[in-house]
Amino acid sequence: MKAITYAEYGDPSVLSLNDVPDPKVGPGEVLIRVRSASVNPVDWKVVAGYLDPMMNVELPAIPGWDVSGVVEAVGFDTPEFKVGDEVMAYARKDWVKGGTYAELVAAPVRTVARKPESLDWHQAAGLPLAGLTAYQLLTRLGAKSGDTVLVHAAAGGVGILAVQIAKALGARVIGTASEKNHEFLRGLGAEPVTYGDGLAERVRALAPEGVDVVLDFIGGVLDVTKAVLADGGRHGSIVEAEVADEGGLYLWVRPDAEDLAALADLADQGKLTVPVADVFPLAQTADAFTVSAGGHVRGKVVISVSS
Repeated sequence: MKAITYAEYGDPSVLSLNDVPDPKVGPGEVLIRVRSASVNPVDWKVVAGYLDPMMNVELPAIPGWDVSGVVEAVGFDTPEFKVGDEVMAYARKDWVKGGTYAELVAAPVRTVARKPESLDWHQAAGLPLAGLTAYQLLTRLGAKSGDTVLVHAAAGGVGILAVQIAKALGARVIGTASEKNHEFLRGLGAEPVTYGDGLAERVRALAPEGVDVVLDFIGGVLDVTKAVLADGGRHGSIVEAEVADEGGLYLWVRPDAEDLAALADLADQGKLTVPVADVFPLAQTADAFTVSAGGHVRGKVVISVSS
């Protein structure tokens, strides 16, 4: 099969398109014929070696954890899926080796859910990691109907999904973003505020009693979070582990088929969509990494693998 591989850590220039053996399909796994994969910041950080202290990496490796595609084969004892099923997955394993930037990927069923009918292949590939991150942070913080939720970086890849999920839970949502993204956030049902100096005062002007839940998807905002949090409020971050020292939750997203199925259900109810900012062919994955690393993308960067 064709796959993007890297044999050493580095910038996107270490990526190359190569012929590699098809992956084996173990018990409790499915082999997915990849239609689309998506780029998340963690993907180029893995390639750069930033996660080497915490994850085993076997080089050469295929990067990528998000995927949408069609089940091509199933391993032993895998009753959850059959050949031909349309699926999506946050296909992270316990080590880095066989990722999703390839024509085929073997994924544990604990990472796989059926693709929402309402999303196309690119959108479905962009949902798993970012959607699970938003969903798991919201649910673990107990966000519920009637809460006021502040989303830092609401126009980012995770923030866009967090806004929609929080609205689906019945929450009021305030989202920080640059002014160019304010109208977009209003379209998602959020009340936008401009980040930067005076942010706490602007949030307090909208929520004088404070906010119930704060989600940090950007970092460097802990002081603002504490300044706007209501008594008894909850806050969490996916960026700064230091929040745990301030009564908050530091979250590292986990593959979870049930959570992913819940997101698929929200999508098919018309409550959740995935904006796609750019689509690149598999051979141009390095360019996709460069765009993602630029940090100014509204929506998901996607790799189109097959049609």
